[in-house]
Amino acid sequence: MDFYHQYRAILLPLMCGLVAQMLKVLAHYVKNREINLSKATEPGGMPSSHSAAIVALCTVVGFESGIDSMVFAVTFLLSLVIMYEAAGVRRAAGEQAEVLNRMLDEFYHGRRVSEDRVRELIGHTPFEVFVGAAMGFAAGFLFGR
Repeated sequence: MDFYHQYRAILLPLMCGLVAQMLKVLAHYVKNREINLSKATEPGGMPSSHSAAIVALCTVVGFESGIDSMVFAVTFLLSLVIMYEAAGVRRAAGEQAEVLNRMLDEFYHGRRVSEDRVRELIGHTPFEVFVGAAMGFAAGFLFGR
Protein backbone atom coordinates (compact mmCIF):
# COMPACT_ATOMS: atom_id res chain seq x y z
CA MET A 1 0.00 0.00 0.00
CA ASP A 2 1.41 3.41 -0.92
CA PHE A 3 1.88 6.31 1.47
CA TYR A 4 -1.13 8.32 0.23
CA HIS A 5 -3.62 5.48 0.55
CA GLN A 6 -2.32 4.58 3.98
CA TYR A 7 -2.76 8.15 5.26
CA ARG A 8 -5.53 9.48 3.00
CA ALA A 9 -7.87 10.12 5.95
CA ILE A 10 -5.35 12.71 7.12
CA LEU A 11 -3.82 13.92 3.85
CA LEU A 12 -7.00 14.50 1.84
CA PRO A 13 -8.79 16.66 4.45
CA LEU A 14 -5.60 18.68 5.00
CA MET A 15 -5.21 19.22 1.26
CA CYS A 16 -8.89 20.22 0.92
CA GLY A 17 -8.51 22.74 3.73
CA LEU A 18 -5.36 24.20 2.18
CA VAL A 19 -6.89 24.41 -1.30
CA ALA A 20 -9.98 26.12 0.16
CA GLN A 21 -7.75 28.67 1.91
CA MET A 22 -5.83 29.34 -1.32
CA LEU A 23 -9.13 29.78 -3.18
CA LYS A 24 -9.85 32.68 -0.79
CA VAL A 25 -6.71 34.42 -2.09
CA LEU A 26 -7.86 33.79 -5.65
CA ALA A 27 -11.40 35.02 -4.92
CA HIS A 28 -9.99 38.21 -3.39
CA TYR A 29 -7.81 38.74 -6.45
CA VAL A 30 -10.72 38.26 -8.87
CA LYS A 31 -12.88 40.68 -6.88
CA ASN A 32 -10.30 43.37 -6.08
CA ARG A 33 -7.52 42.85 -8.65
CA GLU A 34 -4.91 42.69 -5.88
CA ILE A 35 -3.00 39.80 -4.36
CA ASN A 36 -3.53 39.57 -0.61
CA LEU A 37 -1.84 36.48 0.81
CA SER A 38 -3.21 37.22 4.29
CA LYS A 39 -6.58 35.97 3.01
CA ALA A 40 -5.09 32.47 3.22
CA THR A 41 -4.94 32.71 7.01
CA GLU A 42 -8.10 34.69 7.75
CA PRO A 43 -11.28 33.04 8.99
CA GLY A 44 -14.49 33.31 6.99
CA GLY A 45 -14.81 33.77 3.26
CA MET A 46 -15.49 31.58 0.26
CA PRO A 47 -15.26 28.59 0.52
CA SER A 48 -15.34 27.27 4.07
CA SER A 49 -12.12 25.34 4.58
CA HIS A 50 -13.50 23.77 7.76
CA SER A 51 -16.43 22.36 5.80
CA ALA A 52 -14.21 21.17 2.97
CA ALA A 53 -11.83 19.35 5.32
CA ILE A 54 -14.42 17.70 7.55
CA VAL A 55 -16.63 16.55 4.67
CA ALA A 56 -13.57 15.14 2.87
CA LEU A 57 -12.74 13.21 6.05
CA CYS A 58 -16.31 12.00 6.41
CA THR A 59 -16.36 10.84 2.79
CA VAL A 60 -13.06 8.97 3.11
CA VAL A 61 -14.29 7.30 6.30
CA GLY A 62 -17.54 6.36 4.55
CA PHE A 63 -15.63 4.65 1.76
CA GLU A 64 -13.13 3.01 4.11
CA SER A 65 -15.40 1.88 6.95
CA GLY A 66 -18.85 1.97 5.38
CA ILE A 67 -21.68 4.35 6.08
CA ASP A 68 -23.12 1.91 8.62
CA SER A 69 -19.99 2.03 10.82
CA MET A 70 -19.65 3.75 14.16
CA VAL A 71 -16.65 5.81 12.99
CA PHE A 72 -18.68 7.14 10.02
CA ALA A 73 -21.50 8.12 12.39
CA VAL A 74 -19.02 10.05 14.54
CA THR A 75 -17.44 11.89 11.61
CA PHE A 76 -20.84 12.62 10.07
CA LEU A 77 -22.21 14.14 13.28
CA LEU A 78 -18.94 16.03 13.82
CA SER A 79 -19.22 17.45 10.30
CA LEU A 80 -22.75 18.71 11.02
CA VAL A 81 -21.58 20.40 14.23
CA ILE A 82 -18.60 22.05 12.52
CA MET A 83 -20.68 23.32 9.59
CA TYR A 84 -23.44 24.60 11.91
CA GLU A 85 -20.84 26.40 14.02
CA ALA A 86 -19.17 27.93 10.94
CA ALA A 87 -22.43 29.27 9.52
CA GLY A 88 -24.32 29.89 12.74
CA VAL A 89 -22.40 30.77 15.87
CA ARG A 90 -19.30 32.30 14.23
CA ARG A 91 -21.43 34.22 11.71
CA ALA A 92 -23.57 35.67 14.51
CA ALA A 93 -20.42 36.68 16.41
CA GLY A 94 -19.17 38.46 13.28
CA GLU A 95 -22.45 40.32 12.87
CA GLN A 96 -22.32 41.39 16.52
CA ALA A 97 -18.74 42.61 16.01
CA GLU A 98 -19.94 44.71 13.06
CA VAL A 99 -22.59 46.36 15.26
CA LEU A 100 -20.04 46.97 18.03
CA ASN A 101 -17.66 48.60 15.56
CA ARG A 102 -20.43 50.93 14.31
CA MET A 103 -21.23 51.84 17.92
CA LEU A 104 -17.56 52.58 18.61
CA ASP A 105 -17.36 54.73 15.48
CA GLU A 106 -20.41 56.73 16.57
CA PHE A 107 -19.22 57.02 20.17
CA TYR A 108 -15.73 58.21 19.28
CA HIS A 109 -16.73 60.27 16.24
CA GLY A 110 -14.08 62.88 15.66
CA ARG A 111 -11.60 61.45 18.16
CA ARG A 112 -8.90 58.90 17.52
CA VAL A 113 -9.68 55.51 19.07
CA SER A 114 -6.66 53.57 20.29
CA GLU A 115 -8.45 50.23 20.74
CA ASP A 116 -8.41 47.73 17.88
CA ARG A 117 -11.62 47.17 16.07
CA VAL A 118 -13.47 43.95 16.82
CA ARG A 119 -12.87 41.28 14.15
CA GLU A 120 -15.96 41.02 11.96
CA LEU A 121 -15.23 38.35 9.39
CA ILE A 122 -15.10 35.25 11.55
CA GLY A 123 -17.97 33.20 10.16
CA HIS A 124 -19.38 31.90 6.92
CA THR A 125 -22.60 32.35 5.03
CA PRO A 126 -24.58 29.15 4.51
CA PHE A 127 -23.56 29.27 0.83
CA GLU A 128 -19.85 29.40 1.74
CA VAL A 129 -20.36 26.37 4.00
CA PHE A 130 -22.26 24.54 1.25
CA VAL A 131 -19.52 25.21 -1.32
CA GLY A 132 -16.85 24.03 1.12
CA ALA A 133 -18.85 20.88 1.89
CA ALA A 134 -19.42 20.19 -1.82
CA MET A 135 -15.71 20.66 -2.46
CA GLY A 136 -14.84 18.23 0.35
CA PHE A 137 -17.34 15.65 -0.86
CA ALA A 138 -16.09 15.88 -4.44
CA ALA A 139 -12.47 15.50 -3.32
CA GLY A 140 -13.37 12.58 -1.06
CA PHE A 141 -15.36 10.92 -3.82
CA LEU A 142 -12.63 11.38 -6.42
CA PHE A 143 -9.53 10.77 -4.32
CA GLY A 144 -10.69 9.07 -1.13
CA ARG A 145 -11.22 5.53 -2.32
